[in-house]
Amino acid sequence: MREVSIVGIGSTPFGRHPTIPIEQLGVQAAVQALIDSGIDRSRIGALYLGNFISGPLNGKEVLAGIVADQLGLQNIPCTKVEGACASGGIAFRHAWMAIASGQCDAALVVGVETMTHAPTAQTTAALNCAMDNENDGPSGLTFPGLFGLAWRIHANRYGTTREQVSAVVRKNKANGLLNPLAQMGASLTDEQIAASASICDPLQLYDCCPASDGAAALVLIARDLVGEAAGVPVDVLATVQTRGASRIAGHPDLCSFDATVSAAQRAYAMAGVGPGDVDVVELHDCFSVAEIVDSEDLGLVPRGQGAIWAAEGRTAVGGEIPINPSGGLLAKGHPVGATGVGQLFEVVRQLRGTHPNQVGHAEIGMTHNLGGTGVACTVSILKRHA
Repeated sequence: MREVSIVGIGSTPFGRHPTIPIEQLGVQAAVQALIDSGIDRSRIGALYLGNFISGPLNGKEVLAGIVADQLGLQNIPCTKVEGACASGGIAFRHAWMAIASGQCDAALVVGVETMTHAPTAQTTAALNCAMDNENDGPSGLTFPGLFGLAWRIHANRYGTTREQVSAVVRKNKANGLLNPLAQMGASLTDEQIAASASICDPLQLYDCCPASDGAAALVLIARDLVGEAAGVPVDVLATVQTRGASRIAGHPDLCSFDATVSAAQRAYAMAGVGPGDVDVVELHDCFSVAEIVDSEDLGLVPRGQGAIWAAEGRTAVGGEIPINPSGGLLAKGHPVGATGVGQLFEVVRQLRGTHPNQVGHAEIGMTHNLGGTGVACTVSILKRHA
C-alpha cells in the first residue's frame, strides 16, 4: 500500500446558500482545492463526492459526474458516496484507498449538501432516511430524541449537569466567531442557552446543530509524488470506516457508539499513535451531548468526564486536547455530505499552521464523522508533513 498525503484544500462558507445550485457549491470548493494543490487537473485519476440527500431535496443523484463535467475533468471514475452524516468521511477514505492501492496517483474528494432552500418538513423527512424506519419509525423517535436519551442516561450515570453541557455550546459557538467559514458563531451565556427553545428535553435550541448549505474539497496524492504539488502537504496516517447498529434498540449502551470506539482503536493502531499523541480534534458534535460522548468514545477523555473537561476548559484551544476549534457542527452548521470533508479541511489548516483559531504546535490531528444512529463512522488521523 502506498502512503498518501493531502496537498490541496478548499471550502465554501457553511451557512445559507439557498439560491446557489448544489453542483456549483461543489465546484467552487473543488476549484479552490485544485488551485491550492498546484496539481494539473489531468493528473486527477478519480473523484469521490460525499452527499446524502441531493435526490429528495435537489432532484439530482449523479452529482459526482455533474461536478466532474463542470470542472472539465477527463473520463475518470466519478462516484457519489452516501453514508448519512458520515458521507464525506467515507468519500475521503475511498479516495485514499484508490491511491494507496495504486489505482491512481491523485484523487479529488468533494463533500456537498444544500438544505436551507427546502421546507423544514421536507428536510426533516429526508434526514430521517438515515434511520431504520421499518424498525425505528413506528416509535416516532427522532435524532434529537436519541441524543436526548443519551444525555439523560449520561446524567443519571455520571451526574452530568445542564451547566456542564452548556460549556460545550459556549466553547464551540465562541470558536465559531474566530472562523470566517462558520456562520453560526456566537457569544452565549449559560442563561441564554438554558432559556432557548426546548427541542427534545433536555436538548434545547443551542444544543442542536443547524441545517445548512456548504461544500468542502481535498486533493490527495501519493506521498512519493508530493514534489509535484505546490500545496503544503499533510500526511494521512490512518483512515478507518466501521459499522454500528442500524437501529436504536441495537445499541447496548446509548452513552457510547460502538462504531466510534472500534474506528478509533483501529485508527490508532494503523497510525502507530495513541490518544495522548493527538493535538487537535474535529469531531461530530451534531448535538452538544454528542461531543461529550464522542470525546469519551475516542479515548481522548476518561469515560464519564467529557462534560467535566469541557466545563474546566480542558477541551478549549490552549487546553489539554482542543476539540472543535473550528466551531464544529454547532457553529459551522451541518451540510450533511460536506461535514466530514469540512472537518478534514479544518485539521489540514491546523497542521499547516494557518488556521484562524490556531492550536499551538499542532502536529497530529484527528477527525471523527458519525452517521445516522451510529450505523456509519469514519475516524482519520493526519500528521504534519516532515
